[in-house]
Amino acid sequence: MAPGPLDLDRVRLLGIDPGLRHTGWGVVDVVGNRLIHVADGTVSSNERLPLAERLVELYRGLVAVLDEFAPGEAAVEETFVNKNPASTLKLGVARGIALLVPAERGLAVHEYSANLIKKSVVGAGHADKDQVAMMVRRLLPGCLPDRSDAADALAVAICHAHHRSTQRAWLKPAAGIGQRVPAARAAS
Repeated sequence: MAPGPLDLDRVRLLGIDPGLRHTGWGVVDVVGNRLIHVADGTVSSNERLPLAERLVELYRGLVAVLDEFAPGEAAVEETFVNKNPASTLKLGVARGIALLVPAERGLAVHEYSANLIKKSVVGAGHADKDQVAMMVRRLLPGCLPDRSDAADALAVAICHAHHRSTQRAWLKPAAGIGQRVPAARAAS
């Protein structure tokens, strides 16, 4: 059974590595401080189709992933700007679909830079794809993603799991220690 979205000690996360040709996705369960691989794969679009139809293929593929695995939260890799503006723009519209699908379902959608994802998973912000895939396999025993896009998506989910626990710790400080002062009281 999939963990519920409101259970803070158990949640199912969807990581998405957007791409117009291949959008990677990875699903992990977070149970306490353990990560459990659930599934991964890619949604591909037909290069011969017009852009709008390719986006529909990505949309429908990601909707099917959400229908099947029912994640409680999603995380998407941010777009990096490369030398070719046309490629960056196409990646941007694919990323828009990756943000839209989980948001449309009411999921919290978090965004992480490629360097932060690599640093969270490998320990170095400029790790290569092979290093990321190797660490994903180590952190998620039994996981054997067949494409680098799927391994990258699992890395996004792992990154979110790590940062999610830090965010939760920040939001739940020890009683009376480190609590934020409301703005109205701070001003007086």
